[in-house]
Amino acid sequence: MVHMNQGQGETSYARNSAFQSAQQNRMKLLIEAAIIDLGSNTNTLLPQKVVIADLGCSTGPNALALVSIAIKAIQSYCLQLQQPSPELLVFLNDLPDNDFNMVVKSLVTLRQSKKPLVMIGVTPGSFYERLFTSSSLHLVCSSSSLQWLSKAPEVLARNHIPAYDIDEKARRERLPIVLQAYAEQFRKDFTHFLELRAKELAPGGQMVVSIIGRRFDGIASFHIWEIITQVLSVMASEGVIDKEKFNSFYMPMYGPSNEELKEIIHEEGSFSIREMLVHDFTGGINKELITPAWTANQLRAVFEQILVQHFGDLMDDFVKTSERCWSVEGRLHDELARLAMLTVSVSKA
Repeated sequence: MVHMNQGQGETSYARNSAFQSAQQNRMKLLIEAAIIDLGSNTNTLLPQKVVIADLGCSTGPNALALVSIAIKAIQSYCLQLQQPSPELLVFLNDLPDNDFNMVVKSLVTLRQSKKPLVMIGVTPGSFYERLFTSSSLHLVCSSSSLQWLSKAPEVLARNHIPAYDIDEKARRERLPIVLQAYAEQFRKDFTHFLELRAKELAPGGQMVVSIIGRRFDGIASFHIWEIITQVLSVMASEGVIDKEKFNSFYMPMYGPSNEELKEIIHEEGSFSIREMLVHDFTGGINKELITPAWTANQLRAVFEQILVQHFGDLMDDFVKTSERCWSVEGRLHDELARLAMLTVSVSKA
């Protein structure tokens, strides 16, 4: 079960989601362009009813960010063309264990203005399954979510190959096998995601998504789950967590390169790419904030539930070990610099 830390406490996702918030801000221009493209596909006038879905909305202040950007873009577009605002139907989606109570309490902010009329619905479920009726959506957004896989690649567990060997020599030897297994699982999942959204989007529908990925192709590139597993491997080597449990831990997450994304989108065939951007992972965040302690809490808010389910109560030790591992000057920034935020805008072909 994957969900962010709930509530509004010190370790909650609501208070520790700065990386995700920065990425949502970088999606603004692409969402605005998608609204203009949607209008041009319908002879300048937007449909009388526009349906928007945010997939993987999570909770806290980020939950309404993307749909709020889309609503403001629609208002601006209609004002510029002096046309009536369409009625808006907004769907917020995430897995059933998401903190929807907090999301629902914040929905009133979307309905404060009577122009345009905004109706809101919550749609629990995996975005690796059908969520909406055929040809019903006009705009789909998703931020920092699609790096989560439907499951970790089963071939590794079946062959007793750890995702991250404690022994460095063994890790180097097995790395090509590990990365191929993860890449194949991502290709399967992302292809299925595109097929599902193609069925749900109306003709001319738009989709803007961001994914935590990596800058380069190849074995030497840094993968998103490494920043977690490196810390866990230290804990395992020091006896803080059981080595067998560490060897059987597979993060259901993969960070693609932009070339991988392009290739999968082209091969699936339902969408044409309007624009693809590659950003620094830490872009838009005050660099002075990015300390070992701050970063450890950001990671804790995202990964605590999945780590505790596998290892038990280890988060205080995880935070302390993270801070110690990243205390070497420049190491944390070097590791984060190898990650990237990939943003792609596509139109239904």
